[in-house]
Amino acid sequence: MAAGFEKLTFPGSQGATLAGRLELPEGEPRAFALFAHCFTCTKDIFAAGRIAEGLARHGIAVLRFDFTGLGASGGDFAHTNFTSNVEDLVKAADFLRDNYMAPKILIGHSLGGAAVLAAAHRVPEAAAVATIAAPADPAHVAHLFTDKRAEIEAKGEADVLLAGRPFRIHKQFLDDVANQNSAAKLAQLGKALLIFHAPRDQTVGIENAGAIFQAARHPKSFVSLDDADHLLTRRADAIYVADVLAAWADRYIGAAEKRLPEPIAPEEGTVVVSERGADAARGISRLAQDILVGHHRLAADEPTEAGGSDLGPNPYDLLLAALGACTSMTLRLYADHKQWPLERTTVRLTHEKIHAADCADCETREGKIDQIERNIEIAGPLDPQQRQRLLEIAEKCPVHRTLHSEIKIRSRLAG
Repeated sequence: MAAGFEKLTFPGSQGATLAGRLELPEGEPRAFALFAHCFTCTKDIFAAGRIAEGLARHGIAVLRFDFTGLGASGGDFAHTNFTSNVEDLVKAADFLRDNYMAPKILIGHSLGGAAVLAAAHRVPEAAAVATIAAPADPAHVAHLFTDKRAEIEAKGEADVLLAGRPFRIHKQFLDDVANQNSAAKLAQLGKALLIFHAPRDQTVGIENAGAIFQAARHPKSFVSLDDADHLLTRRADAIYVADVLAAWADRYIGAAEKRLPEPIAPEEGTVVVSERGADAARGISRLAQDILVGHHRLAADEPTEAGGSDLGPNPYDLLLAALGACTSMTLRLYADHKQWPLERTTVRLTHEKIHAADCADCETREGKIDQIERNIEIAGPLDPQQRQRLLEIAEKCPVHRTLHSEIKIRSRLAG
């Protein structure tokens, strides 16, 4: 992959199309990061661009985007609030997860910092969060409207001049920021936190950094930005943030995921299972497997207590899943054919080894045998005869019949 950028669009929380820019490093990205800009700013603000470019030089791809109603994004800013910003962030993380890789790092500047702290628990893959000149409480932004607050409260809205540009602020915005419980979310962050703040910040005071640091749990770190201004308008300050953030994040994002070469997509009717490739740094055991079924990708693993990394169900769980799915599908097809009022089927299965002597109707009398318990729940206004017939049909599920028939497995070495 060549270094550069991609212009992207994706749906926001209010249905509008959001505009984004993905900064890409040379070669395969080590990780992806998501950047949230400051209040009424855009993705193209100087600090956002320089930090994204700096992280890309360290091998980290960065998505920055315009919140609803700002920059090149659609929607009406007047109808947004802090909560909608958080929802936009989650949408951006979903977009990265679906199209590239889920973000491992969340970065927020000013009110964007408060937003990434609020959104972090909804991005489970994120291992590290960094804030830059962020307020400890989103309500801090309300001081920008002090001279218009009475008008907003009385009329429900007012035009406010912010950074030389007019914005319409509705009362719902003030109500929304006032109802945020930032301290509780910080205490439950569960991710590594890095706080950047300048002691002489005239927009968001340094005491906010102290409040964030006190409320959060370890691992947490603070980096002073000395005489930097709130918007990091000096190139050197933005580059410093990028360099420090990349070095700090190394501990939490690990190396790029190690995988064995991708197997060729299987032909129809063929299932391909291949080792994922052990990677201790990412918690992937030597037992983890990738399963390809047509264009579908599944995973198999063993639980941690059995030496695996629990990335997926174990082989016996997959066997039970196959039997359960086949059972439910068979009952649905039969009930629909008979036009019976079957509303829903739920199949619960368990597998265990039992002593053959404890099985009264088994041919094997010595040693242990496999026993699968299949509990079938049938919902709908069915009479007793229909229910009994469906239980009999369950025994005719193709996978059930395969398990009961003689099976010959022929193995050979490929190539």
